[in-house]
Amino acid sequence: MTAAPGSVPLSGLDDGPEVLNPKHWPVPKGYANGMMGEGRVLVTGGIVGWDETGAFADGFVAQARQVLENIRAILAEGGAEPRHLVRLTWYVVDIEEYLANLRELGRAYREVFGTHYPAMALVQVVRLVEKAARLEIEATAIVPTAR
Repeated sequence: MTAAPGSVPLSGLDDGPEVLNPKHWPVPKGYANGMMGEGRVLVTGGIVGWDETGAFADGFVAQARQVLENIRAILAEGGAEPRHLVRLTWYVVDIEEYLANLRELGRAYREVFGTHYPAMALVQVVRLVEKAARLEIEATAIVPTAR
């Protein structure tokens, strides 16, 4: 894919998504303002921090790590990797809990997804369907098609 004006190709990903950031905007930290790619679209539902038995991890960061691991497993089912992510939408029940755990969340994120930061949004909600859930994340990836 040829880089669009204002975009930054991700190193080593000839057919992977591109980070889009208007030329005179500050460079965001930990997320991208926009992403663009070509290929098959992989979309998850709202993924929560439970394991294969339905048990929730204990605490916000532990649940976040489990959510990210669950998303990584779904990506693998579709032949994708975290580097193919173009968007994550985080739903949290307590934004203060999220903000108080940024350092640990960042560490967990990098351990599961590496240093690929797609476009992200964070929304505080009153509650989630699963009462024990502290957060839920929806993911969108673009999986390059073989040429």
